[in-house]
Amino acid sequence: MELLIVLGLSLGASGVSALISFIGSLTAPAALNTQTATLNGSLAPGRPWLDLSWQLFDIVTPLVPVVLVGYLLLREGASLRNLGFDLTRPGWDFGRGVLIAAGIGGSGLLLYLGAHAAGFNLTVVPSSLPDVWWRIPVLILSAAQNAVVEEVIVVGYMIRRLSMLGWSWPAIVAASALLRGSYHLYQGVGGFLGNVVMGVIFCLLYQRWRRVAPLAIAHTLIDTVAFVGYVLLAGHVSWLPT
Repeated sequence: MELLIVLGLSLGASGVSALISFIGSLTAPAALNTQTATLNGSLAPGRPWLDLSWQLFDIVTPLVPVVLVGYLLLREGASLRNLGFDLTRPGWDFGRGVLIAAGIGGSGLLLYLGAHAAGFNLTVVPSSLPDVWWRIPVLILSAAQNAVVEEVIVVGYMIRRLSMLGWSWPAIVAASALLRGSYHLYQGVGGFLGNVVMGVIFCLLYQRWRRVAPLAIAHTLIDTVAFVGYVLLAGHVSWLPT
């Protein structure tokens, strides 16, 4: 029940929302690859300071379930450190995070481009934020928030709880990976499949290292490159759908 509550307040709810969004896209008259999925858009067009306030609000509030996970762990005599989410090995975590990001980032881009060309994916717009001074910092903060929420909850916490419930390792990996894919379904089939594969890899790496931190660093780097790279490249290269 505890796990269901945490997921209901966070990524489980996002998975349901993404499924409804995908059904809407499938049943729309336009082809999937002519529709767009905007990841970071303006929340108060033409009012940059109000927009910034909403952006920061939307970055901070999804972190509350992570705080809840930390509290629930403390109640059982543990902490986020038991998930390997701490600063005890910064160099080790960062080095492995960079390697993971390099390996997954490029292959993920190729999968997205292939799925989009085949008509199975929406056109993902990582940023439609206005060209203001806070655009890049907000995109980096958004990437970090995505990483912390997903890796702490879907990898560290979910694996811990399902293990305590007696689930087998293959079932745990499948549940974690499918959940990760589910809340990316709004992007299309490519977004779903790519994130399921990423979920399997991250579960296996967590089993080996017992640390969430390098996975969160890798995820932050992947999303940062996607968000900022889109801002810099959109409209300037022919291979990037816009």
